[in-house]
Amino acid sequence: MAQRTVLVVLFDGVQSLDVTGPLEVLTGAERHTAGAYRVRTASLDGAPVRTSSGLTVVPDEALTRACDPHTLLVPGGQGTRSYPPALTDWLRERAPRAERLVSVCTGAILLAAAGLLDGHRVTTHWAYCATLARDHPAVQVDPDPIYVRDGALWTSAGVTSGIDLALALVEEDLGRDAALAVARHLVVFLRRPGNQAQFSVRPAARTARREPLREVQEWITEHPAADLSVESLAVRASLSPRHFARAFLADTGTTPGRYVDLVRLEHARRRLEDTADGVEEISRATGYGTPEAMRRAFVKAFGTAPAEYRRRFRPAVPPR
Repeated sequence: MAQRTVLVVLFDGVQSLDVTGPLEVLTGAERHTAGAYRVRTASLDGAPVRTSSGLTVVPDEALTRACDPHTLLVPGGQGTRSYPPALTDWLRERAPRAERLVSVCTGAILLAAAGLLDGHRVTTHWAYCATLARDHPAVQVDPDPIYVRDGALWTSAGVTSGIDLALALVEEDLGRDAALAVARHLVVFLRRPGNQAQFSVRPAARTARREPLREVQEWITEHPAADLSVESLAVRASLSPRHFARAFLADTGTTPGRYVDLVRLEHARRRLEDTADGVEEISRATGYGTPEAMRRAFVKAFGTAPAEYRRRFRPAVPPR
């Protein structure tokens, strides 16, 4: 088995977990399968960098002296908003030589600035997806997945999703058993496929500005099994159904029906992950009414039925 070299790019203001998360996964895979990876870190001039949390990281080498890697990994962080031009110049010249190009979180901003994402489908931290799409219209930005693969290009959402992406790389390179062993050691999810939503319902819709609408949002969140029709919610807001629907959309950016769908899906998802309750019980408690209605919602949102979702996404249990 040929050893895969992995080069992690460092810069001032990098997010420490964007670096250490994938590093722990890849070095863990190396412990499981000796000779699988050789992981190196490098800054522009080889000097230590200060992360956004204040941690100082000493790289292995300078980017200008680094050999072309099999996998080039570019993390994100506050530094992606004030990077030196020499960094994107280096990426523009050297990144195409790598067999696999990976970004974590807002590392995608650096790749886009170097012109490496044009024509590709990518993702990044949900808070920066709109900015990335606006500044780089030739890039197809998908704000929903926790990671996206487009050929040899892999991009991930924010922070901990870099661990999910790294586990997917290990599974592709070394197989499921190796990825499972690393996940168990790190006590993280066995597997969160890239099409799992990267954030909960709260960031998916704005908090309403007007007090009656905010109260309705809270009511929906706290009572997913209640009558959440537009007519019922409008009564709670002391508005006509038509006025309520328009005001809710204007304040939150989504319709009442869509918000209800998101809340119910979030409640059901969390109960599948956190409890041993049956699908029928969860479907009643979260407002779906029947297991079939809940199954349709999960297939539409996640591409899988509730039982399979639970099997895949509950945390792995470390060996005793």
